[in-house]
Amino acid sequence: MRVVNKPIRKKDAMMLVTGKPVYTQDIAPKDCLVVKLLRSPHANAFIEDINTTIAMKVPGIECVLTYKDIPQKRFTMAGQSYPEPSPYDHLILDKHLRCCGDPVAIVAGENEKAVDRALKLIKVKYDVREPLLDFTKAKDNEILVHPEEDFKALCDVGADNKRNLCSTGNFSYGDVNAEFEKCAHIVERTYHTKANSQAMMETFRTYTHMDLYGRLNIVSSTQVPFHVRRILANALDIPKSQIRVIKPRIGGGFGAKQSVVSEVFPAVVTIKTGKPAMMIFSRSESMTNGSPRHEMQIRVKVGSDENGVIKAIDMYTLSNAGAYGEHGPTTVGLTGHKSMSLYAGANAYNFDYDVVYTNTMGGGAYRGYGATQGIFALESAVNELALKLNMDPVKLREKNMTAEGQVMESYYGELCASCALDRCMEKAKEMIGWDEKYPCKDMGNGKVRSVGVAMAMQGSGISNVDVGAVEIKLNDDGFYTLMIGASDMGTGCDTILAQMAAECLECDIDNIIVNGVDTDQSPYDTGSYASSTTYITGMAVVKTCEKIRQQILAEGARLLKTEVENVDFDGQKVYTLDNSSSVTLSEIGYSSYVAGGGCITASESNFSPVSPPPFMVGMVELEIDKLTGQVEIIDYVAVVDCGTVVNTNLARVQTEGGIAQGIGMALYEDIQYTKEGRMINNSFMQYKIPTRLDVGKIRVEFESSYEPTGPFGAKSIGEIVINTPSPAISNAICNATGLIMTELPMTAEKIAMGILENEKN
Repeated sequence: MRVVNKPIRKKDAMMLVTGKPVYTQDIAPKDCLVVKLLRSPHANAFIEDINTTIAMKVPGIECVLTYKDIPQKRFTMAGQSYPEPSPYDHLILDKHLRCCGDPVAIVAGENEKAVDRALKLIKVKYDVREPLLDFTKAKDNEILVHPEEDFKALCDVGADNKRNLCSTGNFSYGDVNAEFEKCAHIVERTYHTKANSQAMMETFRTYTHMDLYGRLNIVSSTQVPFHVRRILANALDIPKSQIRVIKPRIGGGFGAKQSVVSEVFPAVVTIKTGKPAMMIFSRSESMTNGSPRHEMQIRVKVGSDENGVIKAIDMYTLSNAGAYGEHGPTTVGLTGHKSMSLYAGANAYNFDYDVVYTNTMGGGAYRGYGATQGIFALESAVNELALKLNMDPVKLREKNMTAEGQVMESYYGELCASCALDRCMEKAKEMIGWDEKYPCKDMGNGKVRSVGVAMAMQGSGISNVDVGAVEIKLNDDGFYTLMIGASDMGTGCDTILAQMAAECLECDIDNIIVNGVDTDQSPYDTGSYASSTTYITGMAVVKTCEKIRQQILAEGARLLKTEVENVDFDGQKVYTLDNSSSVTLSEIGYSSYVAGGGCITASESNFSPVSPPPFMVGMVELEIDKLTGQVEIIDYVAVVDCGTVVNTNLARVQTEGGIAQGIGMALYEDIQYTKEGRMINNSFMQYKIPTRLDVGKIRVEFESSYEPTGPFGAKSIGEIVINTPSPAISNAICNATGLIMTELPMTAEKIAMGILENEKN
């Protein structure tokens, strides 16, 4: 291959590193109205009275809006395909405030100083109620988070607001109870993962204005432009034809921007005033009222025979939706389906789940999307099973890991058509020197070095749901315009899709001009989430290129005055098979723009009935100070099977970044609330994420399989890379100290206190 599987520089690299004005705030005019929210100080309260009279008298204030001024139409902020699985439980402004930070009023003014002053002058009388903060007690609790009668769910996800249930469900295959009775060894344990903030560099922000045709234009840092258009049309009760969404560069998303977090508020202001408006979330707002990873409690039961062959897996997940159900019904399924399926040879599986409402911040999408929590739980249980068996956890996995050609019953019955998991394990062992370092080595002075292991899988788009589309146009002078609907959020999908087009059309990548997302011009794409872009939209590129090549051949044959069967195309020219004559691509481009020719353009969409999983093995070497519990990451090795690697540079940095995030989830990140429901960790002073100094050496390699349904054999890579650090680090801590860690984050305090407790016993 000429372009695919090469370390091509990102299309937008130079404008980013040279600080060009490419982000939402850069694009917005300086005279935009400043939009801010008055937020609830209470976790559960009703507005008895609200007075905005004095606030409106502040010089420079354009409007102060309350629930009395806003359409009272329920919607979901989850950026998902229609009909959305997430319940319609949101109002733009509501009389019932369900978590600290819920919006009470929207204030817009000419400058920030005026808006800040007006916010302090709004008088609100609250009827404060007892909050429901413990998600383990939420189901059928007398405190109802959503008592409203107009609550509804468009899909049958088991939602029941009168029981605080956002979703409930079950999957089973075989008879787990019968299989457990035959097992020689069983591990049963409950794990707890906290909520995590995506902590992207660019906070939520949106600029809105009315164009010359009276249409609402949204310029926003979003992963889902087409979903934003639909959601705003629903929430604002206006036709979708009156909304245009444009996505500039995004300063990170990691799933947070798969929800409509900031878009609706400036949109309301622009509709009410007719003026441009801009809302920028502060870091505190992004932390307290963003869309973080769901907190979960996961019970795992796994059993094997005396030789370590896993026979049955049973899981129950309790997920905390928080105050609203965005992504609640969909994240929870991945905790079981994308963890149990690592062990496709088991005879029986059972997976039950409940997603409950509480008066904490609503959850959302975050890289890994539930699989991260489930893999931590199951992989930790498998590591404990290895202890019971007195078996190397690598050998236990080698006996049981999913292999190419197996049917993965717990993964929607899909056939595993591409899998290099065995080779990933072998290479990771070699890279870290597993056999020499397992299980641990006493370094003296109270310090121990140890190693740990975990496997992971994810998916490639949502089967039979996600759609990707592109349009390719041949221009005069012979260059191409590639129009895509997928959102490049820093991952480099603009570059990757251009690489595929260049490979198919046999041209230099600089001959492919990429246009970002504009819902008025781009072909429809569900958006950048669910690890879908390379796999789903990439195949749309391949199909479109095949179509446009046929048009180029036809126009070339017309110019050469011969039949299309007599010509071929080499990327530079169309030539007759006998090499007697040819016409250049530039000449074809010019001819297609004059009478007698015809515009050469093609568009194709793509979906997939399957979602082939990428696989990964992660191994960590760390050092623990047994006196303080301090963990130092020495070395982290990762070997990934993402099918054919499209861009080796981008795949490597994706993996490195995901591992760093996973280390943060494992060791540092810990959202906590006061007894009144106020979040304690609302800044980077309290919410700790790892720096480059905290993640040690990260080494990444690839073991490529070939996925027959993917473009050039490719699968996804975006999410799987975050899933192995937590269970691998937990395993290493156990190998060093004997502690079974069941709660994230695994802080130094928990480790030190656990060691002290073990010494007492």
